[in-house]
Amino acid sequence: MKYVVLGVGSMGQIAIRDLVKTCPPSDKIIIADFDRARAKEVASSYRNRRVRAMGIDVKDVASTVKALRGAFAVINAVPFQYNLLVMEAALAAQIHYVDMGGLFHMTRKQLKLHKHFKAIKRLAIVGIGAAPGVTNLLVRDAADRMEKVREIHIRRGFRDNTRYHRRPYLRAAFSFYTVMDEFSRRSTIYTKGKFKFIEPLSGYEPYRFPPPVGERHLIYTIHSEIATLPITYRPKGVKEVTYKLSFERDFIERMVLLRNVGLGSYTPIQVGNTIVRPVDVVNQVIMDQAPPRPVGKRREYRNSRAIVKGTENGKKVTWVMDGFTSGMPAWGIGVDIDTGSPPSVAAQMIARKEITGAGVLPPERAMSPDVFFKHMKKRGLRVKATRKTGWSFPT
Repeated sequence: MKYVVLGVGSMGQIAIRDLVKTCPPSDKIIIADFDRARAKEVASSYRNRRVRAMGIDVKDVASTVKALRGAFAVINAVPFQYNLLVMEAALAAQIHYVDMGGLFHMTRKQLKLHKHFKAIKRLAIVGIGAAPGVTNLLVRDAADRMEKVREIHIRRGFRDNTRYHRRPYLRAAFSFYTVMDEFSRRSTIYTKGKFKFIEPLSGYEPYRFPPPVGERHLIYTIHSEIATLPITYRPKGVKEVTYKLSFERDFIERMVLLRNVGLGSYTPIQVGNTIVRPVDVVNQVIMDQAPPRPVGKRREYRNSRAIVKGTENGKKVTWVMDGFTSGMPAWGIGVDIDTGSPPSVAAQMIARKEITGAGVLPPERAMSPDVFFKHMKKRGLRVKATRKTGWSFPT
């Protein structure tokens, strides 16, 4: 097999490391990025002949198609705004495709390519990271146990007790574009059987996760799960689907400041003799920061929780599905292992025929949660399923 990973940002590099660590020795891994020098630097760090680098500008679809031809699958780890371009190239190259999500609106556009991928008998799994991805499969694990599904609520909490030599004033673990969109675009919920758009950063409230995450403060943000789960579980009668994520208060305040002064704008402005988009400048500055250096071992913890309410044998029941991770120290990776590894896992599952079918599918329709979580357990993800009677469990 030959896998192409597009993008050598934080999540792309985790996907690359996962492939290098877990693929059969005969498989080839191509690292591709707009910055060819950076791709070569990452590839050379493995000192492995099966890992090679190339430069790709995904905005040039024709050259991307040429680079993808002959590959088995492409793992798309570039900013989600380019998802459709990469999918177009994957279609033309007739290869499988996986990505880590497209927020809400991009995911909806991607799903419209279903018949095109089905026609070439290839699979495109959209949103197979942590959220979306792990979260969708936690939901499916619960929903498969029920004859009716009434409500789905996703809650994600993160705590970092690590000591650092110097912590950046503003740190983004993944693309700043995605973070800014979460803070700027109206959030989406599915309520009373209909989609509804609400103000970004609304619904701020405390929520208690199991230790060591503990109490965190959550807000609504726009996310891909809301684009797919209401459709997937409409036949089971779902009426409510929500997604909330935790951020530290000071991080929220700093992001709001950047947004309110216009530094998250995609509208070009002139600075001297140069035309730039403010969001591009801020993204470059933030992503170019040196990563924080831990003092001692990492003490990061993340809980992805799905609360699914429905009926079993006609009785009200709630399944609380918790996905815990504290990182993968053996690989030198923190809690973002649950975002960067899933696309590698999914691509390899397709190769092993643990996932079959064709078309554009969200995770909950594409794969078995049992098999996926078996692979993710080897990457440090622990899943706990708790059954509660009734529908009173707090969301």
